[in-house]
Amino acid sequence: MKSNSLKIVFFFLTPAIGAIFIFFFIPVIAAFIISFTDFDIYTLGDISTLRFIGLDNYSKLLKDELFWTALKNTFYFVLVAGPLSIAVSLSVALLLNSKLTKFKSLFRLAYFLPVVTTLVAVAIVWRFIYHPNFGILNFFLGLLGINPIDWLGDPFWAMPSIIILAVWKNFGYNMIIFIAGLQNIPEELYEAADIEGANAFRKFIHITLPMLAPTTLFVSIITMIGYFQLFAEPYVMTQGGPLNKTLSIVQYMYQEGFRWWNMGYSASIAFILFVIIFIGTIIQFRIQKSQK
Repeated sequence: MKSNSLKIVFFFLTPAIGAIFIFFFIPVIAAFIISFTDFDIYTLGDISTLRFIGLDNYSKLLKDELFWTALKNTFYFVLVAGPLSIAVSLSVALLLNSKLTKFKSLFRLAYFLPVVTTLVAVAIVWRFIYHPNFGILNFFLGLLGINPIDWLGDPFWAMPSIIILAVWKNFGYNMIIFIAGLQNIPEELYEAADIEGANAFRKFIHITLPMLAPTTLFVSIITMIGYFQLFAEPYVMTQGGPLNKTLSIVQYMYQEGFRWWNMGYSASIAFILFVIIFIGTIIQFRIQKSQK
């Protein structure tokens, strides 16, 4: 009887496991092998030209100034946009979860719309907002007596402009997760705190934040992984400029792989990024574990 049950389980699981193996594990293993070769456009035409070069791609990365620039830009984006996005998401979730807020469904829809809106359409709007001569942002700054800023053309302001765009577009996704987490906090805890005379700030610090810890960890990890893969925003808005100030590590990987056809070198960048994300995830789990 038990044997028959196992056969049924394997029968239903085999298609899903097979699809994961074919479309995930095989490409990952192939890319890992390619990262130790000089796979390029000539190899596509004649596989016999493929050479195994060991760790040359990885050692070349250590001397590549553009790689370090892209890595620095990516860390800048993750370390600023990540906490900012989580803070905005949590703040909006708290407001929408409040008993005083009206039309909650309407606001949830409005805040979630940027998540499902095509980035190209969003980019058109934000390029107008950031326009140095006709942009709305510079118009309001002018009312305050501040000179116009070339948001996307100035090396100092280009990355902050990308960060604001990314936070605006993505905070709605985390907001929905935080709202779900807030609705799972027992109301009795807040009622007990009211009896003890706790104010709103103390209830937030001693009830809401601890009870939201698992949700916050989940949101932090998916936000970090997503932001380390920054590509579309700078690709559409600045093409990595000015002066490579918005060039991300994934955009650099794309350029090497699909513009210059250095597929082996591009694959080595991908696995460096994988190691960075893996280490970041482990650190977040350790921090969460130490706080228990």
